[in-house]
Amino acid sequence: MSDGSAAAAGRSDEVVLDVDHLCTYFEMGGGVLSTGEPAVVRAVDDVSFDIRGGEIFGLVGESGSGKTTLGRTILGLVKATSGSITWKDHDLAQLDEKRFRPLRRHLGMIFQDPASALNPAMTIVQGVGHPLRIHGITSNRRETRAKVTEMLERCGLAPAERYLDVYPDDLSGGQKQRCVIARALITEPELVVADEPVASLDMSIRAKVLELMFDLKEQLGLTYLYITHDLASGRFLCDRIGILYLGQLVEWGASEHVYDAPQHPYTQSLLNAVPLPDPSRRGRDKRLPRGEIPDALSPPAGCRFHPRCPQAFEPCGWEGRDLVDALEDRWTRVDEDTFERELEMVGGDLDAVEVERQRLHFPKADAARFGEWLREHGPQLPTAVHSAITDVSDDDGGVTVSFGPGPEPAIQSVEGRDVACHLHGVTVRDGGSHVGDPSHAEHQPADAG
Repeated sequence: MSDGSAAAAGRSDEVVLDVDHLCTYFEMGGGVLSTGEPAVVRAVDDVSFDIRGGEIFGLVGESGSGKTTLGRTILGLVKATSGSITWKDHDLAQLDEKRFRPLRRHLGMIFQDPASALNPAMTIVQGVGHPLRIHGITSNRRETRAKVTEMLERCGLAPAERYLDVYPDDLSGGQKQRCVIARALITEPELVVADEPVASLDMSIRAKVLELMFDLKEQLGLTYLYITHDLASGRFLCDRIGILYLGQLVEWGASEHVYDAPQHPYTQSLLNAVPLPDPSRRGRDKRLPRGEIPDALSPPAGCRFHPRCPQAFEPCGWEGRDLVDALEDRWTRVDEDTFERELEMVGGDLDAVEVERQRLHFPKADAARFGEWLREHGPQLPTAVHSAITDVSDDDGGVTVSFGPGPEPAIQSVEGRDVACHLHGVTVRDGGSHVGDPSHAEHQPADAG
């Protein structure tokens, strides 16, 4: 559905929503006796994109990437920490609830779980029609009932009289989600945020609900922000798509470009994980990411994807904790004698290691042995952390391993889309100048001592 002319699809080049350097942070306070600085979850961290009138902009990422928080921030359900959200000359990020409320009828949201989105104590006509009463669109029950009837039938629940006076528990999952969609559209919004709208539905009815959403977009002139972890449905629906990882956009552009020739390793990994009904591609190199998405309380330095990236190299942001993780990973794979020998070489206790961003101090390690070991075994570690090591030296009776700079990648234009990845040229996210050459030549650790 994403192909075809903009005119045929009812799209325009007018930007109706402009998100600029948006940040949404949450402080994780300690206990009542805590005296330290509160930890901060950077759920949305410096995100910029725009949505054009009549299009479906997809936002894709794993659970924990910040997709839902971003959608809720746009609708004022979560307060932005900084940045701007421009819609119709309003900066939604700066509005308090009193000034935001009159705009809400123009901004709808389709929630992920229809079972929790509908009030079980309200009948369908009450639940779907509630926004009409809140915004003063109808003045009596007869008007409300008529508008709810019309919208339910638009959403495929016909005849509507069968559903008006029943409760959510009397409906199937697909019927509930159609009611949720009807409620989101009942005030005739212009922009709709659809947060995983088919994730909780059976596979057999997902396509029908997506088809309904697309048809309603065409009939009502809607603009969608479609949030999903499912790239298959994103390709089915979206005109443009953004890939979100740990609170940041790593790639965004026209859907056909992103799907057919992804430029960021994370996008490539997500696409490789999608099952393909094509026997000829059964043996393709999937290059899936290692492990799970990191904790947003302490995101990796540099490129946030680098600890999981199969293509990461020296400037990607390797830090001290990456070497500790790589050693522990290696030791789960070697025999017991090798483990004991290497553990003794680094000092026998990783808990005593001093871990910093650009250095790692092993207080009891053997510098000569450790340096020689890194040169020999570093390239075989589970990650490319060895490539960023610039020095291994004696230090106060122990060993200090130093790492080179690993800047956070800036957004750059690559083949018609925006990408944040050093593989296309090493850049600095804060607007600094080009700082290196994305060469894949092997970078050996410096000689010890």
